[in-house]
Amino acid sequence: MIAPYVVAALQMDSGAEKSVNLEQAESMITDAAQEGAQLVVLPELFPYLGKVSQLRENAETMDGKVLQTMRGLAIKNELVLCAGSVAIAASDDPSKVMNRSILFGPHGQVLSTYDKIHCFDINLPEVKVVESDYVRAGSQLSVAATPLGHIGQAICYDLRFPEIFRRLTEDGMQVCVLPAAFTDKTGEAHWEVLARARAIENQIYVIAANQCGMYGDTIKCHGNSLIIDPWGKVLARGDRDKQGIIYAEIDLAAQRKIRAELPALSHRRMA
Repeated sequence: MIAPYVVAALQMDSGAEKSVNLEQAESMITDAAQEGAQLVVLPELFPYLGKVSQLRENAETMDGKVLQTMRGLAIKNELVLCAGSVAIAASDDPSKVMNRSILFGPHGQVLSTYDKIHCFDINLPEVKVVESDYVRAGSQLSVAATPLGHIGQAICYDLRFPEIFRRLTEDGMQVCVLPAAFTDKTGEAHWEVLARARAIENQIYVIAANQCGMYGDTIKCHGNSLIIDPWGKVLARGDRDKQGIIYAEIDLAAQRKIRAELPALSHRRMA
């Protein structure tokens, strides 16, 4: 039986200065651990959130400084740490990166990795991005058995694809960590409703750590990081424009009760 525990979503305003971003992430992780968080989630592309066309030249490696720092912080603070997502250089393509989320355990072990499956390619009047020009889409889902339950991973734009979350739930997911750099234009209309829908449909906790501020020179991020329970209740919400940490309690016994009293997952008639 896993006792209730505290989770933290870190809302950052990452920019193009990697050393500044890493220093801020370290400080916020330490603060969250001191407040009793056992699971900490960083936002998407937290080490570098500049122009998408410059992701490759700012890419990391799995044994590079950023992830070694994250590993050390997980060990020091005895955390399950979702290191947001990081641009990892593709070894066989000099133009592409993987947008990868890494989940560390409290002993520094890599519990799982996930490469973002859905690239953000949109052509709105206010927001034009072709992420697939620079990011290689992933193809594998991930649910990790951790000391805090079964944790599934998704990233930002994946939120629009409910089949991912249903597959993860079928694989045992109880908690979903969702690093994001969701834009303000789309976020104002869709961010909360999509995050709550994914939680309600699958009766899971969703920890959605979003960026705020500017993404590159032209795209504003939405902030409003969220922690949502399996009933769809928003337990905590970040500011729209400011960095900060939000906290909530995860209670897997309460989740089991919801799933027993409203067993919608077992009532499915179409796969």
